[in-house]
Amino acid sequence: MTRVRSGLLSALGVLAGLPGVASAHEISGRFDAPIPLSLLFGGAAVTVGVTALLLASTTERPTSASEEWPVVEIPPNVVAGLRIAGRGGFFFAFLLAVVVGFVGRQVPAENVATVFVWAVWLKGVAVVAALVGNPWRVLSPWRAVYDALCWLERDRIALLGDLPQWVGVWPALAGYLLWIGVLENFTTVPRSPQQTALFVLGYATVTLVGGVLYGPDWFRRGDCLAVLYRLFGRVAPIRFDRTPAGGTLLTVRAPWRDCTAPTSPSVGAFVVATVYTVSFDGFTSTPEYQSLLFGLRDAVGASAAVEILLYLGGFVGFLLVFGVVMWATEVVAGVSRGTWRGATMAFAPTAFAPTLLPIAVAYEIAHNYPFVVENLGQFVAVLWALVTGGHPPSVELLGWLSLGAYWWSQVLLVVGGHVVAVVAAHAVAMERYSTVAAARRGHAPLVVLMIGYTVLSLWIISRPIVAG
Repeated sequence: MTRVRSGLLSALGVLAGLPGVASAHEISGRFDAPIPLSLLFGGAAVTVGVTALLLASTTERPTSASEEWPVVEIPPNVVAGLRIAGRGGFFFAFLLAVVVGFVGRQVPAENVATVFVWAVWLKGVAVVAALVGNPWRVLSPWRAVYDALCWLERDRIALLGDLPQWVGVWPALAGYLLWIGVLENFTTVPRSPQQTALFVLGYATVTLVGGVLYGPDWFRRGDCLAVLYRLFGRVAPIRFDRTPAGGTLLTVRAPWRDCTAPTSPSVGAFVVATVYTVSFDGFTSTPEYQSLLFGLRDAVGASAAVEILLYLGGFVGFLLVFGVVMWATEVVAGVSRGTWRGATMAFAPTAFAPTLLPIAVAYEIAHNYPFVVENLGQFVAVLWALVTGGHPPSVELLGWLSLGAYWWSQVLLVVGGHVVAVVAAHAVAMERYSTVAAARRGHAPLVVLMIGYTVLSLWIISRPIVAG
């Protein structure tokens, strides 16, 4: 696929060189886009479409070996030291956030709880997972407590046995919709140190109890953060693997490499939720959302419940749209039952859902990286104030980032994520369907969906920001 990769880079280069009014989320101020937005949308759509055409022109089937490049092996003692430091440091920050959240100053920008939990932890770990792989197995504070309990018992703890397979990750999906979807967007919890500390402590308790009842599998399938970070880690261009000698091999890989394996229905729904939620988060800051919200409030006379219903209703709508596209994919491919590596598989969404992950990750980074970086500096300042007993000093980590640079970074991340998703979907279609012609036809509905979603995503980040 060398020729195709060269074409992808060229297409992105053309988009970046293209000569409206737009605002950047998380960065205050007003920015006049250097090109008409209609030209931007058209250029982005063409970039994604050309990518699909380049892929359709090849009959090569992707191979794992051609998409991974070993770089360096890290010695076991270095890995062990990093694990201990990472787990210990994160656990200390977790405890500090809970304690200071309850007893510290109830000023969001000056309290460890609000600065650490919502920015450095929730969004920051997501960015880390998307860049270098999932670190949550090491960082998870409730997993650390569970491991300590198992060490004391000298045995694995699972009072009710293993978590049944039919449960899937549905509990984690419910937790994701509650925490990331509802709590973060529609409540005052992120702005209240005490409420933040109370929620995190409650979530930790519930998750730890689940682990005691069902063992380690609960932490993999019941913890929404574990599932979220694991899915984001599938897009990471860096992978760490254990070696027979006990070290860790750092490997660079294509970002679509782990987005082509089929998954379960519950994980597929979780993937759709990540794509939808990060877009909805951006959409809530637009004038159009505010008009829709106030119109519904006036019509039904409800308050915050309207926003929650809008969010959940939109999620159901996204699931339905994805289901319709999957149905169209099977129909135009000319089959009623697809195959995956020799195994019959009738449920197309379980095959193609992981190909949406690059879109979710790209928009997550584009939408939140200034929020993470700014609050990382604020977190250091708050810790310094706790140690010295004074007021937090000013730590500005984004003074160098202009509105124009930030806006273009959002554009390139969003379009790049869709390009990677198109490549992943092409790889799935090539393996799923028996002929190249069927794979090309089956890929087409997804390409249309991704072109439309590219334009929608760019439209969202180009809208003026409205304070909620």
